[in-house]
Amino acid sequence: MKAGHLIAAAIEMVIKVVVIAAAIIFIFRGATGAYEFGYRVFADEPMSVTGGRTITVGISEAMKIKDIAKMLEEKGLIEDANLFIVQELLSAHHNEIVPGIYDLSTSMTAQEMIAVMSAPSGEEEEDGEGGES
Repeated sequence: MKAGHLIAAAIEMVIKVVVIAAAIIFIFRGATGAYEFGYRVFADEPMSVTGGRTITVGISEAMKIKDIAKMLEEKGLIEDANLFIVQELLSAHHNEIVPGIYDLSTSMTAQEMIAVMSAPSGEEEEDGEGGES
């Protein structure tokens, strides 16, 4: 009987160690994943650093930020739609995206894309010309 209790205690101890190890691994992976996501929100990097390609996108009035983010991800302008949604939420241009047709580049950061899509058509060019007077 003592051998049976000893084996049961050993098995119980092994199960506890495995459960604790699994919990530590789960917490560690969750924490590193959260850190990487948070870092990418603020370390806004373009898809391609040099020589990006220009892609024309159309934004309609019915589109929500989630739809826009999915479209940009499908066209290869951004890496992660969820990341773009958070970046837009924290942007100075939150809820300011204007429907229209835009030329966006893979060398643009998400913040630059949001700024372009938030400016009424032609406003950026006019601002640049108006400052030279």
